[in-house]
Amino acid sequence: VQLQASGGGLVQAGGSLRLSCAASGRTFSSYVMGWFRQAPGKERDFAAAINWNGGRTYYADSVKGRFTISRDNAKNTEYLQVNSPKPEDTAVYYCAAATTFAGGSYLPVYPNEYDYWGQGTLVTVSS
Repeated sequence: VQLQASGGGLVQAGGSLRLSCAASGRTFSSYVMGWFRQAPGKERDFAAAINWNGGRTYYADSVKGRFTISRDNAKNTEYLQVNSPKPEDTAVYYCAAATTFAGGSYLPVYPNEYDYWGQGTLVTVSS
């Protein structure tokens, strides 16, 4: 599986942008998908996750109410809608796919629970 993240850029605080993650392969719909982010000098942190059909989502407290994760299995693509960003949201955003949680109710939140990663897309929020 190859993941290609896009949509990052410079955005003003309070604005919005949408990140996309295109996946190769025929089994995209069976994966749990997630978004992580890594600010300069910090660890990679969980942002959001979505189950195989989009029926369940989970968010980090820091983004809850402002970010929305979604997916389109027909297009092999997941999205992260970023609304009302703050300067502290500045980071490289990574999409990731987990192959071992599709049948359960748990949505993984740790980087080592994900099997495939995109290359990252930089989001810079200006104040």
